[in-house]
Amino acid sequence: LVLELNQVIIPTYGTVPDQQNLHTPEWVDFDDKPDSLFFKDGQRRIDFVLVYEDESKKMTHRRSDRKKQKRKRQVYESNLINNGLQLEATRSVLDEKLIFVKVHAPWEVLCTYAEVMHIKLPLQHNDLKTRKSAFNWFSRLFRVDENIIKPEQEFFTAPFQKEHLSNFYIQDKDTFFNPATRSRIVHFILSRVEYATKNNVKKFGINKLLDTGIYKAAFPLHDSSFRHLSTDPSCPSERYLLYREWAHPKNIFKLQPLDFIRKYYGEKIGIYFAWLGFYTNMLTVAAVVGVGCFFYGYLTKDNCTWSQEVCDPNIGGNIIMCPQCDRACTYWNLTITCESSKKLCIFDSYGTLVFAVFMGIWVTFFLEFWKRRQAELEYEWDTVEYLEQEEQVRPEYEARCTHVVMNEITQQEEHVPYTACGKCVRMTFCTSAIFFWILLIIASVVGIIVYRLSVFLAFSSKLSQHVNGTEALRKYLTPQTATSVTASLISFVVIMILNIVYEKVAILITDFELPRTQTDYENSLTTKMFLFQFVNYYSSCFYIAFFKGKFVGHPGSPVYWLGKYRNEECDPGGCLLELTTQLAIIVGGKAIWNNIQEVLVPLVKNLIGRYSAAAKSEKVVPRWEHDYHLQPIGKLGLFYEYLEMVIQFGFVTLFVASFPLAPLLALINNMLEIRLDAWKLTTQFRRMVPQKAQDIGAWQPILQGIAILAVVTNALIIAFTSDMIPRLVYYWSFSVPPYGSHSTHTMEGYINSTLSVFNIADFKNESKPSSPWLGKQTTCRQVYRDLRYPPGHQHQYEHNIYYWHVIAAKLAFIIVMEHVIYFVKFIISYVIPDVSEKTKSKVKREKYLTQKLLHENDLKGVKKTMGKIAEKIIKRADSTFQPKDE
Repeated sequence: LVLELNQVIIPTYGTVPDQQNLHTPEWVDFDDKPDSLFFKDGQRRIDFVLVYEDESKKMTHRRSDRKKQKRKRQVYESNLINNGLQLEATRSVLDEKLIFVKVHAPWEVLCTYAEVMHIKLPLQHNDLKTRKSAFNWFSRLFRVDENIIKPEQEFFTAPFQKEHLSNFYIQDKDTFFNPATRSRIVHFILSRVEYATKNNVKKFGINKLLDTGIYKAAFPLHDSSFRHLSTDPSCPSERYLLYREWAHPKNIFKLQPLDFIRKYYGEKIGIYFAWLGFYTNMLTVAAVVGVGCFFYGYLTKDNCTWSQEVCDPNIGGNIIMCPQCDRACTYWNLTITCESSKKLCIFDSYGTLVFAVFMGIWVTFFLEFWKRRQAELEYEWDTVEYLEQEEQVRPEYEARCTHVVMNEITQQEEHVPYTACGKCVRMTFCTSAIFFWILLIIASVVGIIVYRLSVFLAFSSKLSQHVNGTEALRKYLTPQTATSVTASLISFVVIMILNIVYEKVAILITDFELPRTQTDYENSLTTKMFLFQFVNYYSSCFYIAFFKGKFVGHPGSPVYWLGKYRNEECDPGGCLLELTTQLAIIVGGKAIWNNIQEVLVPLVKNLIGRYSAAAKSEKVVPRWEHDYHLQPIGKLGLFYEYLEMVIQFGFVTLFVASFPLAPLLALINNMLEIRLDAWKLTTQFRRMVPQKAQDIGAWQPILQGIAILAVVTNALIIAFTSDMIPRLVYYWSFSVPPYGSHSTHTMEGYINSTLSVFNIADFKNESKPSSPWLGKQTTCRQVYRDLRYPPGHQHQYEHNIYYWHVIAAKLAFIIVMEHVIYFVKFIISYVIPDVSEKTKSKVKREKYLTQKLLHENDLKGVKKTMGKIAEKIIKRADSTFQPKDE
């Protein structure tokens, strides 16, 4: 491919013309047509725009640097012209320092590069009949009006070949290559044309010129203003239609015009919005079930016996709890946790168990049905064989291809950027760097844990929890609550700061790794960024769910963190409510931060630029200058949009057992997210270079990994973070003889029997409360359910039989729940094929008709040619044997 690029695609590659041989763009003045998308002649369409600052007017660089920059730019533009592109330069209307170079690709150039890039183009109309869905009448209510945005015509397509030009469906040469395809071809050329050679190293590509500041911007044009139709009658004003029928908030309940989005922005953006829309629709089912489970918990909270016992002054009021920290903390009354126990009843109910099982199955349906939908889009958008045929090598990879190796398959020499040993060194370095930075994230989490442990002592001394304390403040602002909220806020701030750092680190590591294609680059970067984000976002939640309050010892022998800080204890109701608080702060704060960063920042920048430009001049401004003042989309494109949604998907599935309303909140957020992303792309950003994409890339296996992990995490949350299993064990075994005294199964006495008793006299000096106990009571209760024998027992403070029953029940529950859900997931995956039979038939039919059409036309051409040759041979033979006239 490299040889092909050097020899065929770019004939000037590796050559820098002399000053006398430089070709320059044609200079013209603006013709006062603000909506024009053509050169001044009105015939040649603008396929791309390059923007630079006139070097003679620059004052920020030395004169020698300005000359070097001008020379590189002139060489680059000359090589563009040598490659067949046509350039037209116009000075800015608002800023005389800015020069706009408009690029047009003629028909011959488009045909040549379409063949090299294996772009699929229409052969003939699709004659396959589509069966209408039974729900077509219902979906029509939510679809875009077909009179406004007309459905795209369906064609059979094939990779373009110049020699088969007559076989393709060409009604008009000007419209055969649509604007998106034209821009993609021109960007392909711009990315591979050379501008300098230094020490036998070729420097090329528009990306490097943008990075060094030689060009300020490079972008395809929007076809019109989003506020009104174009004044040019030949312009379809697709941007205006997209804003009106897709991005406008009034369309929040409408289905997206995916084919129209794909036509305007390309397959890569189209597949993102298709996935986001499908995910949002599937969340509707999860949200309905989640709300049902929440209401079940809310309606049955008054029947929550263990919560009633906590709030009962005759039961919880008579239970004195042991201090939760050394010396500074004092004894406190169990009724202080009355409000939190009532809230916990809503989330820690049997409905949560049902919902956790449901979500484990829901995520499987979501992934399997998305695969089918993705296969349909691959066929409809001609990306079925995209990766094998069409994707090109990255220019950065090509520039490093200095080593020659033998291809085992073709037995021919090919150029690669590094040897096998060099590749191993790079992979080792990259892997080590990834683990190093992940360890730094874990170190920050440890820092938050140390903060929690140390600040709890301060809050305990300030918010003293006396036995007789009945103030309203102490009912709601306990030391545990204050510690949890402040730690969650600090954790959120740390997460946002680390995100900025790790973004740059991941890009640097991926650049050093040097992937071959853009898809490989994005997949590699996706994996690294998700690993960083996974540890960054979820580590605090994993700590609260599975580590906090699990290794604390007992009041007479507490466990210390780092030998200094006493381990945190959970509330008597468990850490489930704290996990819900952590999730709410991180998810809510993340959504607010992302909206500010993604929407308000470009909006404010564009407003400032618009008002400053309006203050300079009241002149008519052309389309290319309007677009220049919009914000660039960035090198990573939709990467952060995917990342945001996948992180949300993790919160919805991994910890849903602690918060059944998570799918509802995600649904509301995503309905807004679709329109905000659409509004942002349509109104605030320059038009992206249309790109092909076969699927959602590396995000697919990441989603599958999250789905598998979600079953484990939810089972562990129910077993170890929730108090459900101990309650069930008590209800079925320890409330009745031989362990209990009740005649029937009941939850009465649960609180009294599960809070272990500790003798105050057994406190060690270093952990004994500084304020002495003034009452007559000689014992206190453990905050957490460690289920130990009481003082005076021959095995005092050791785990009792109840504890081992609970552990066995927890392990059995995890095993049963995992196996049941995994078995159901396997059955669902087996029953639902990745590609529907209808789509398979369409693909086979298209291949058959395409091959038949091309081969028949080839045979006709051969027969026609052979017939002419045969006629000539016969004529020559007749003239040879015919007697001459004398």
